[in-house]
Amino acid sequence: MPSAELHYVNRAGWLRAAVLGANDGIISTASLIVGVAAAAAGRSEILTAALAGWAAGAMAMAAGEYVSVSSQADLESADIEREREALEQSPQEETVELTEIYEKRGLPHKLARRVARQLMAKDALSAHARDELGLADEGAANPIQAAFASAIAFSVGAAMPTLAAFLTPREWIWIAVPGAALVFLAVLGALGGWMGGANVFKPALRVAFWGALAMGVTAAIGALIGHAV
Repeated sequence: MPSAELHYVNRAGWLRAAVLGANDGIISTASLIVGVAAAAAGRSEILTAALAGWAAGAMAMAAGEYVSVSSQADLESADIEREREALEQSPQEETVELTEIYEKRGLPHKLARRVARQLMAKDALSAHARDELGLADEGAANPIQAAFASAIAFSVGAAMPTLAAFLTPREWIWIAVPGAALVFLAVLGALGGWMGGANVFKPALRVAFWGALAMGVTAAIGALIGHAV
């Protein structure tokens, strides 16, 4: 008996949100710390900026995710409602439409029409939502749940460079925080690749590169403004 194949596509939604939130937390907080440190600010100012950025970033992530998921849900609900009206007004045309979808996927015409009729007899709206609109009930996200998940993921990411800044002497913050952040980012990228069943080195290098770029830009801006003001 052949062994069942192991797929990771069902992890795509929550894995993306978790990695994105933690990644943003690490990069934005570390970049903020480095930028403020480069402006020759004191230890208290650096930690205050880190905590403020942490709180603001977590709230922004939560609000953005809530609005995004809610807007997506509204669009999907509107599409389903239009499909419901179409099924009530012209069921024959909708059957033909579903038949054509199955034919494009490779079924012979007679079999495609038979499948379409059987599925519509059982639950026409679900059949069209799934095969015409590409929607599935089990894949729907909860806006509040998504908001909390994004805020928590961002907070976990932001805590890492903030803790590094807290434990490091002032004169070494500009070295310790970027170094720690790059390690955290590489580990996060590798973990995301591993959990998704992909190669771990490419995502680790990719996220570390963009993190280094972000911290370099903010450090340069902080240094310029710190010397100019």
